[in-house]
Amino acid sequence: MPADDPLSASILGAPHQPSVSGAGGDPRALSPTICGVGGRPLRPSTARVDVHLPAPILSESRPGAVSGRRECTSGGGSPHGDPVGATGGRHPDGRPRFDQPVPSGGYLWWYVDGVSTCGAFGLSIIIFVGSVFSPYYYWARQRASRQGLAVNAEDHCAINVALYGPRQHIWTMTERSARSLSRSEDSYALAGSSVHWQHGELLIRIDERAMPLGGRVRGEVRLRAPRLFPFQTALDAQGRHRWGPIAPTADIRAEFEHPKIRWEGHGYLDSNEGDEPIDQPFRSWDWSRTLLPDGSVAVIYDVRPEGATNRLLALSFKPSGEVDNFTPGGRQPLGRTLWGLSRQIRADDHPAPRSSVVKTLEDTPFYARSLLNTQIMGEETLTMHETLDLTRLRSNVVRLMLPFRMPRLR
Repeated sequence: MPADDPLSASILGAPHQPSVSGAGGDPRALSPTICGVGGRPLRPSTARVDVHLPAPILSESRPGAVSGRRECTSGGGSPHGDPVGATGGRHPDGRPRFDQPVPSGGYLWWYVDGVSTCGAFGLSIIIFVGSVFSPYYYWARQRASRQGLAVNAEDHCAINVALYGPRQHIWTMTERSARSLSRSEDSYALAGSSVHWQHGELLIRIDERAMPLGGRVRGEVRLRAPRLFPFQTALDAQGRHRWGPIAPTADIRAEFEHPKIRWEGHGYLDSNEGDEPIDQPFRSWDWSRTLLPDGSVAVIYDVRPEGATNRLLALSFKPSGEVDNFTPGGRQPLGRTLWGLSRQIRADDHPAPRSSVVKTLEDTPFYARSLLNTQIMGEETLTMHETLDLTRLRSNVVRLMLPFRMPRLR
């Protein structure tokens, strides 16, 4: 990424202070902010936005406040008031749980992202059981279906790492089988990489190879949250796809040997699960996430299901633990990517809409991630946005292209 591209300069900010309370842990765990490798903000301002990669889609919610403590579903159950069990990749108190069973053809993932306080560096990490975009998982399901057999989701696992900086964009995603996987309640290990929840902190150790040139990516990421959210909701009308944030706002520290990077900043953690392939119920979606000045995180999902009415959900996750609905504005066009994906965002209509793309961070045949200038809930801010086109993912041409970015090792 060129040095003058904003990752952005306004990604973190004054609203979030690294005080740790509630379910989070010890505020002494993170040292004073460090930003390594000569990083500098790419545009001078107060940082105020965080980064997100593939995110889930939420179903419509009723108007008014939503409980931030007990909204969850399991299978087709009601999203209002059920107790959280071994679902959503988490314990009842919101802590991540890594040994949850995954059904044949289904998936479970944990997603982490973060941006440095200086605004020059960012990352995203996705830990998969049943890799949702994997062509190998798709082909295995097709073979199993013809033979009337089940598919083991643990035979299609991956840890996806994306590192952003002023002079680099590093991406890894190597799929591995169950023989390389080890899971327990508080840990997940795949080949040389591992994830542990210990003493109120998520510790991720990465030892992967970058694609397409195979350079080593090795380092450590620590994430500590001021509050955990045992919140989960269905993403589709049948309740077969579910999502919830574990830590909408968190302190994060990244320290890598390869490449040589060290920084601290603001992070995010959520989880997603599904009882079937993700491309079955959805046609496409646009998603955005914004850190607001009061420390709340605003998430907007604009979902186009297959053969059903479009679904929209807008939620604000507050530092107090409350989850509120808000009314987003209308769709605003953002222009097409180089691969021809049409992007849109729901942002404030008044004053006159003026959302614009600052930088396209990921541009693929079926997925785009972008940094936007926009206005959400009355605040002019930078927002992370994604567009996912699942009709393109279902294309045989696209599936045949993916192994070049997603190799598979036994």
